[in-house]
Amino acid sequence: MELVELLFRAEKRLSGLHPLVADKARALIRKAYEEGIYIIITQGFRTVEEQNRLYALGRTKPGRIVTNARGGYSYHNFGLAFDVCVCNVFKGTLIPSWSLDRRWFRVGQIGKSLGLEWGGDWKSFKDYPHFQYTFGLSLAQLRAGKRPPAAVVAKK
Repeated sequence: MELVELLFRAEKRLSGLHPLVADKARALIRKAYEEGIYIIITQGFRTVEEQNRLYALGRTKPGRIVTNARGGYSYHNFGLAFDVCVCNVFKGTLIPSWSLDRRWFRVGQIGKSLGLEWGGDWKSFKDYPHFQYTFGLSLAQLRAGKRPPAAVVAKK
């Protein structure tokens, strides 16, 4: 599996994210790859409607609960969050691996080293695939219309 392929696969899911958040996601893919860990982006920006559909799972719709956030109460809804999955490679094909193993925790450490908040550190609802960069903005501020600066230079 080549790094360029992982980055190419990520682009569709990174569209809609704040440019700095998308850059941090790409850096996470690169750094994990350098350690032999293959990750894919499974979610990026979500509309409020998409968030509400996810919130309904395990509540008013069949399935298991996957989020505690209603629409407008997730950083995904503001382009400031993304989710990943660690993958195995079998005969050149990426196979998502949702079983928690050391790779997931290492990806969490790498993400935090890039300045991202990792859902695996949350106390009440561990969300191991989730990363976010909030620019110090609360969800209430974002719902009220406050936005991060459009052009931010990433610190290397």
